[in-house]
Amino acid sequence: MGNLSTPNLRFPDFNGEWIKIFLGEIAKFSKGKGISKEDISETGETECIRYGELYTTYNETIDTVSSKTNIDTSHLVFSEANDVIIPASGETEIDIAKASCILKSGIALGGDLNIIKTPNNGVFLSYYLNSKKKIDIAKLAQGISVVHLYAGQLSKLQLKIPSLLEQQKIASFFTAIDHKISQLKRKKNLLEQYKKGVMQKIFTQQISFKDDNGQEFPKWEKKKLGDVGKTYNGLTGKSKDDFGQGKPYIQYKQIFDDTRIDITRFDFVRIGDGEKQSRVRTGDVFFTTSSETPDEVGTSSVLLDEVSEVYLNSFCFGYRSSPEVLIPKFSRYLFRNELLRKEINKLSQGSTRYNLSKNELMKTVIELPSIHEQTKIANFLSSIDDKINNTRKQIEKAEVWKKGLMQQMFV
Repeated sequence: MGNLSTPNLRFPDFNGEWIKIFLGEIAKFSKGKGISKEDISETGETECIRYGELYTTYNETIDTVSSKTNIDTSHLVFSEANDVIIPASGETEIDIAKASCILKSGIALGGDLNIIKTPNNGVFLSYYLNSKKKIDIAKLAQGISVVHLYAGQLSKLQLKIPSLLEQQKIASFFTAIDHKISQLKRKKNLLEQYKKGVMQKIFTQQISFKDDNGQEFPKWEKKKLGDVGKTYNGLTGKSKDDFGQGKPYIQYKQIFDDTRIDITRFDFVRIGDGEKQSRVRTGDVFFTTSSETPDEVGTSSVLLDEVSEVYLNSFCFGYRSSPEVLIPKFSRYLFRNELLRKEINKLSQGSTRYNLSKNELMKTVIELPSIHEQTKIANFLSSIDDKINNTRKQIEKAEVWKKGLMQQMFV
């Protein structure tokens, strides 16, 4: 058909140009059949995929299915290995451009799924559609509040594809990358589960630490938070014109996102002369005071890095403890352990929006080990966090590498 081309990056075994063709020339299209959320059952006998799961659960290949149903099989549409599925509807144009290749036959496919059957390599096609063709697919979608993608539109999508042998080589290459990413994600998940279990045992004192001489540490002491430290308020009464310039400040989301404040994410706000009381110090703990969900109220984070002049924003308050009684590195884990979180959640009040009184929080009784044991516990948990963060960085690096390769290896 003319207008042939080659990718920027290619395996050395292959040469020649990729051919330009329409998707409709190499594929046949059909639709899945309705499977509602209520039809999903843990004891279901038939594996199934609903269109929403393409956004939340699956990537370019599907070899393990997470949902099952007990719908009469005569009312279902089933996959064949190598089928490529794309949502037929979604909230935005770019979201709907999400392709996955099913590697198993006999999977029930729900409604609002476009099914693409092709003699070409379905795995190659999924990676291709999710990279070079993502924007082109998004442009085909129609609608306002809900966008739709029809088979007639997909059939007109222009592609440039290589030989079947090169398709297989590319598909295997990216499948191997995704396998490595999946292994890293599994490692990260296992580390997070391990940390959660260990923290529960530490703060219920099922696990105890010993000093450097192998001796038991002193018994943990009960104290009210108000006896250990003092609170201060975040900034209030700021207009949108105050933000974007001035002094760095800690945002609500920074507190919610991690147990440790990320100082690379500071935004800026203008500070008045009477607002110095909202200035933070290294070692301070910050609590969220308001949320639409009661479980999120009282989420905490600690500032462990040295800073000069930084302030705390609204919908939060700061807590400054005596370092002779409670060290910041231990605070990072103390206020995020499940037992204390449950006690703090009980203090949230409201109906549509929930709030936390810092005065009530300061009445909460906590159990504190000695400073030396706090240090031991904090160092132990920090070492697990370091492993989790290192694994997360490996995942991010691999995903960026994969994305770059997809841009280079497809036309």
